[in-house]
Amino acid sequence: MPSASRSFGPVLPTLTLWHREIVRFYRQPGRVFGAIGQPLIFWVLFGAGLGASFRPSAAGQELSYMEYFFPGTLALILLFTAIFASISIIEDRNEGFLQAVLVAPVGRSVIVLGKVLGGTSLAVLQSCLFLLLGPLIGISFSLTSILATVGVLWLVGFGLTALGFAIAWGTESVQGFHAFMSVLLLPMWLLSGAFFPASGVPAWLGFVMAANPLTYGVEALRQALYISSGTASGLGFNLAMTLLFDCAIFGLATWMATRRVKGKTVVEARERD
Repeated sequence: MPSASRSFGPVLPTLTLWHREIVRFYRQPGRVFGAIGQPLIFWVLFGAGLGASFRPSAAGQELSYMEYFFPGTLALILLFTAIFASISIIEDRNEGFLQAVLVAPVGRSVIVLGKVLGGTSLAVLQSCLFLLLGPLIGISFSLTSILATVGVLWLVGFGLTALGFAIAWGTESVQGFHAFMSVLLLPMWLLSGAFFPASGVPAWLGFVMAANPLTYGVEALRQALYISSGTASGLGFNLAMTLLFDCAIFGLATWMATRRVKGKTVVEARERD
């Protein structure tokens, strides 16, 4: 008799891992404060501190800095949630759960997809809570802009969570993961146009920002927020670049999950267990 996982194909294992991430989240309420609290503090402090001297523009109009920084804060919430979700991979490995999952009769892509979808769902949920603050700074939402923004949040959150998965998979300790976060993930956010626009920066910095895949996700978020005003030119290109990044990083995460388990191949891990 075929097992339940074989009967349902990849759907049941994916949903099981997704559900586990959701349950773990509700059992660790401190993650909510970490993922939303710090970006919220950044948004308020930087918005108040830079608002008087920095007047960026978007959608063809001058914005307050808090309004300009709003999409960047959404991206930061996605990033922090991806970080917390990725740390759970290291914890699962240390506790032996990950090894048990790897010897199950499911493909590695199913394992990656379940974990990444769980982290993405949490990231989008927390970002949507922050969206409720938009009207306080003058952002007018329509049904179209809300749906477009949530869709972009899913794309950006999926890519960031898959990136965190790939980094955590090759990292043996939480301390090592935090080192990657400091030298890769946070600079990636800072150089995405979330904190300051690319216009007027030195040529070399502009090149780095253009090569940063998160730049296109943040710009897509900004365009989605104002899509009802008819100033979303370039949204299709930014979405295509974000989707390309998602596919590439998901492929990388799947390849890493197939190739190595804490310094050993999958076959060696099975023999050990």
